[in-house]
Amino acid sequence: MYDVTIIGCGITGAAAAYELSKFRLSIAVLEKENDVACGTTKANSAIAHAGYDPRPGTKMARLNVLGSELMEGLCRRLNVGYERTGSLVLAFDGKGMKAIEELLDRGQKNGVRELEIISAERTLEMEPNINPGVLAALYAPTAAIIDPWGLCIALVSSAVVNGAALRLNAEVRAIERKEGYFRIETSSGAFETRRIVNASGAHSDKVSEMVTKPFFKIIPVKGEYFLLDKSQGGLVKRIIFQPPDEDGKGVLVAPTVHGNLIAGPTSERASDPEDISVTARGLEKVLNTAARSSGKIDFRESIRNFAGIRASAEIDDFILEISAPGFVNAAAIKSPGLTAAPAIGLEIVKLLHEDGLELIEKEYFREYRSETLFRDMSMEERSEALKREKRFGRVICRCETITEGDILAALKSPVPPVSIDGVKRRCRAGSGRCQGGFCGPRVHEILSRERGVRMEEICQYREGSFLLTGKTKEGGAI
Repeated sequence: MYDVTIIGCGITGAAAAYELSKFRLSIAVLEKENDVACGTTKANSAIAHAGYDPRPGTKMARLNVLGSELMEGLCRRLNVGYERTGSLVLAFDGKGMKAIEELLDRGQKNGVRELEIISAERTLEMEPNINPGVLAALYAPTAAIIDPWGLCIALVSSAVVNGAALRLNAEVRAIERKEGYFRIETSSGAFETRRIVNASGAHSDKVSEMVTKPFFKIIPVKGEYFLLDKSQGGLVKRIIFQPPDEDGKGVLVAPTVHGNLIAGPTSERASDPEDISVTARGLEKVLNTAARSSGKIDFRESIRNFAGIRASAEIDDFILEISAPGFVNAAAIKSPGLTAAPAIGLEIVKLLHEDGLELIEKEYFREYRSETLFRDMSMEERSEALKREKRFGRVICRCETITEGDILAALKSPVPPVSIDGVKRRCRAGSGRCQGGFCGPRVHEILSRERGVRMEEICQYREGSFLLTGKTKEGGAI
């Protein structure tokens, strides 16, 4: 019997687990995939919004600004990529000028610090590679770029080292209310718990309806992206937006914490919450829209296209509430959900306490600090690392200079990867220009060897995404 069970381990579920594990509670986290951070957290713009976009007075506005304030310290403590670059919303005409003035007003009402409208001259001085036709820009110095899946993994890893139980491949199929507790039926067995936090993203309406009467419907919205090579990474230093439209914040152009350039997303309603396909039409829209921000982007340097699903709802706000006794909904956590995650975690603890959960702080709470890659260590640190593990001296991923020692460290972490993409999310092997063309087979071999399973059993991504499906005459896998 658990005190609290969290359904879903994207950034929201991970933040809730992290905050709850600071107390003397038995906690379970159920995730339907074979790894954490496999939904919206994996495929997004990787930025921390300043907080000028949400409507004043909403949960979204309040938690965006608080989350932005908490994010830097949290990422520093957990050794997660974070850089406060600031952002610019570009205005090219009278309509754009009106839009950034409205955003300035919203931001000031929301409590965003240092927000201002700057001239075309200053904008071009800050970002000389943007469209010279800009008239003015809204400048938000508190916006930042972050590593979303790295943060999710570090948060849930902290929860695990403090006693939380992570159950992967545990898709929730039914929830039954008993006298004083819930029984959760999953694809990996049944769990009993006194309270539930529903953080299941694009499926949160279905999970909610297992406990409560339907009162919201998730509308999955797909966004498509370009990820460009590091040769384009220095084109802009800040997050570049155009004024938002009826589809949301629109297409951005931004550097990433790993040195690449990202452009996107589109915003199109998806018929399936699992639809992460990319389309020629969607990518063309990203290309044409991003070119208005900067005509100097060389899209021939694209190394990957991808899409993510955002969990929107008819309600234009986060659904963050006690929806039934012992049941907290953390649903419709669309953008700026990543930014708000640290604050959402605190809000979930508060809601559970209001529901009667006794909170006794632990005397000792250990934060899990993500491993530093060998390439990023000082010479002294590298020397010590090689004494501990000589395989730090063997480079596996040439594009990102990732060593076998880095991969082994990921495999020994509190939430180890079980797939090739899981390794990629933890130590960037396969994230470079060749996208795993060179290192993929070697990562595959290391996973097989270290996990003690056949290579045919290793997945690329989700369960069933096998790369090897047969045998040669000699008995080896093909």
